[in-house]
This record gives sequence, structure tokens and C-alpha cells, in this order.
Amino acid sequence: MMKAIRIHDFGTPDVLSLEQVERPEPATGEVLIKVLAASVNPVDWKIRSGDYGAVDEDRLPMILGRDICGEAEALGEGVGHIAVGDRMFAFLDMSRGGYAEYVAVPAEHLAAVPQSLSAEEAAAVPLAGLTAWQGLIDHGGLQEGQRVLVHGGGGGVGHLAVQIAKAKGAWVATTVSPEDMEFARKLGADQVIDYKSEIFEDVLDPVDLVFDLIGGETRMRSFEVLKEGGIMVSTLGEPDRETASKFKVRTAGYMAKPNGGQLAEIAELVERRKLRISVQNTFQLSDAAKAQAVLENQHTQGKVVLSVA
Repeated sequence: MMKAIRIHDFGTPDVLSLEQVERPEPATGEVLIKVLAASVNPVDWKIRSGDYGAVDEDRLPMILGRDICGEAEALGEGVGHIAVGDRMFAFLDMSRGGYAEYVAVPAEHLAAVPQSLSAEEAAAVPLAGLTAWQGLIDHGGLQEGQRVLVHGGGGGVGHLAVQIAKAKGAWVATTVSPEDMEFARKLGADQVIDYKSEIFEDVLDPVDLVFDLIGGETRMRSFEVLKEGGIMVSTLGEPDRETASKFKVRTAGYMAKPNGGQLAEIAELVERRKLRISVQNTFQLSDAAKAQAVLENQHTQGKVVLSVA
């Protein structure tokens, strides 16, 4: 048996319940991970509240949590490149949850944790890091020397997107709240825009790529700063194609996917000190409801993490 945070119904943070559940066993190609820390992401509270279309009541009860750091506890058949005791981290698919003492993870989704990171810092990386990586590189086709605008550079995904774009040789602007201005400068952003007091399309020269983490009016206004032939990439569905055609730009909407190989490349950036992780709050597993309430209702800089072990 193991402890895990589950939901049986959708609702407020009060529906999160600490329970004793069956400990999973690793299937062929999987690794049983003893979880040391798990990240809390906006998708978690959206699922909990019932506002995430990909999860309906048929999936309940379910364990929440999409990324973890832990130690390999047991190996399924066919796993040869990971040893028991190895520190690993992963972005989990929707069939498993990280708010738990153990989780079975496909070996191909795992990567070795950078030695410089604590368990809590490492747990903060996979979902946010892969979301930024896949948006900028896989969908955005980011090239050295390009100009990039990251909306929301102070948040979990945004603060890694700014750094990944810089590590790939891009010039980077970002929109942030006033309290995140200095934080964004320390991340390496070339131009930091206070979205509350500045109109970004008035103060920003045209860019090759807009990485949209905000949506709505901000996304629509962003077409005005894209160069002809540029691309807008969004985590919030595909941007309007008709508007894109008018401005002669391309669009891409996507959902990030687990990828151990890409996570290893992100880990290399950490080891080379090209990427630093900001963890604002750490809670115990039993306080998952408090952690989600903070992320949902308060301004956060970087990530919120659960300490599990």
C-alpha cells in the first residue's frame, strides 16, 4: 500500500483526499519510482475543478500530478539502462499521477536528474520544461538569432521558456507583472515589459515567434508584433487561423507530451548552468489542497512543489 492524493468528485480543493491505495507494480518497460517530490501545475487544479475537457467523471477516482522526481525502486522486464536507486524525473501521461509515494513510469519517459538540483527543484522541471521546449523548438522551429516574445515569463512554464530560448541563441522579450520585472531580467530576458503599465505592441519591435501562455485578448494583440512569415505558438489551443492569414503568419496550438530524450537535453542545460529553476513554495503531500489553492488564487513566481518522501 501507499499514500496518495485522489479526487472522487470535481470541485474545490476540499475534494483532494489523502488515502491509502494499492502500490503499483512496474509492467514491462516501466520503472517503479519512489516519489521524492511532485510538482503542482495549473492543469492539476483545472482537472480537480472539472474545467479540463480531457478528463470526465469516468476517469474518477484519480491521482493528480503530472511531474515527479524520485528514485528507481524496481524495474520492469526489459529495462536495461536504469538501475535501482537512480535519481530520475519525468513528465507523466494522463494515465498515472504523481501526488503519491510511488508511481510506475515508462522508462522512455524518464531522464536522470541533474546532480545540482534538489528533489523539489527537479520535480518542478518536467512538465514546464517540456512544454517550453516543445512549444519553442518542435512547434516554433526556433533558430539562433531569432527574436522571441514569451507571454507570462514569470510563471512556471514562462520562466523556463525565457531561459531555453536564450540558451538556443534567441533574443527574448517577455511580458510580466510588475513584481516579476527584476526576476525576468535575472533570467536573461533582453526586454522586460510590464503588461499592466505598457502596451507591448507599442514598445516592442517585430518578432519571429510569439510563445503564448495567456490567450484571449493578449493573444489576438500579439499578431501585430509578428513578422510576416513568423509563427505564434500557444498552449491554449490553436490561434485564430483567419487572423493569422490576414497577417501572413503561421500558428500552432499543442499539448506537451512526455519525452525522456528531450528531458535529458533540458537536464544538460541545467548542468551547463543555462537553466535555473525557481521554486516559490513547497508543501507536504498532505497539504496538496493548500498548494493548489495557492497556485490557483495567488500570484506565483516559478513553481509550487509537494515534498513527498
